[in-house]
Amino acid sequence: MASENSATESLQLNLGSLRSAMSLTLHTHHASRIWHGRAATEGKPGIVGLNGFVSIMNKLKRGAEQDDPYSDWWMLCIEDKLALTKEQLQILRQQVDQALADVPPALSLGENMNVQPVRLPLFVSSQLGFMAVYLLADYDDLARRLILAHHTALIDRSTLERWLNDGAHALRSLFSLAQQYRYSGTRRDDFAANNAAARAAVEKFGELPQDVLEGTRRSRFAPPLIRRGQTNTAQSGITNQTPSPVGEAADTPADDSENPTEGAKDSESDHV
Repeated sequence: MASENSATESLQLNLGSLRSAMSLTLHTHHASRIWHGRAATEGKPGIVGLNGFVSIMNKLKRGAEQDDPYSDWWMLCIEDKLALTKEQLQILRQQVDQALADVPPALSLGENMNVQPVRLPLFVSSQLGFMAVYLLADYDDLARRLILAHHTALIDRSTLERWLNDGAHALRSLFSLAQQYRYSGTRRDDFAANNAAARAAVEKFGELPQDVLEGTRRSRFAPPLIRRGQTNTAQSGITNQTPSPVGEAADTPADDSENPTEGAKDSESDHV
C-alpha cells in the first residue's frame, strides 16, 4: 500500500502544465493596429496594444497570486473597465445593426471576410487577458460590418470613421488604464503587521478599502489566496478610503519570464 501511494505521488509530481494551442484571426487593419499598438517615436508617444495589455495582465495575476493587495485592487479596476468597454462596443453594434436593417428584402448581403486574414498565436495566462481578446474579436467583427455598411451606401464616410474611432478609443482606454498598474512588492501580512513595507506602499500607492485589504472583496477571476510566512500580526491603521494605487515603477512580480503574445504583420486589407 505504501509503495502504491509513493508511485501515485511520484506520478502527480511529474505532471506538467496543461497547454492548448490558441490563435486569433483578424480580418481588418483597424483591429490589427489595436493588437500591435504603436511604438514611441520622436514627437509621438507609444500606444500600448492588446499584446502589451496581455503582458500586463499576466504580471497582474502573478502579483495577486503573491498576495499583493494592490494587485487585487487593480484586478477589480480592470474587470470593471472590461465590462464598461463591452457595453460601449455593444452600443456600437446596435447602431450598426440598425443601419444594416435598411437593406431591402430583395437584396442579400453576405459576410465580408478577408481573403488573407492575419492569424495571431496567443499566449495568454490570465482570464482578464482573454476577456480583452474577446473584445478585440468583437471589434474586428464590428469593423467588418461597418465597412460593409459603408460600401453598400447605408452609412456615409464620416459615420464610418466616427464609429470605428469610438470602438478603437474604448479599447485603447482600457489598455491605457492597465499601463498604470505597478506591483507593490507587499503582502497582506505586511499590512497586518503594519511594517515599513506596508507604510511605504501606502505612501506610494494610496490606501486600500478595508475589504480589499482583508481579501473579502476580490475579482471573480482572482487566484486563491496563499498566505506565506505567517507572523504575529497587529491591527494596522489602514483606513477605508478610496485608493489611487498609481505610482512610480515598482518591482515586478516574481517569475516574469514568459512571452505574452506573438505579433504578426499587418497583411490584411479591408476590401468588401
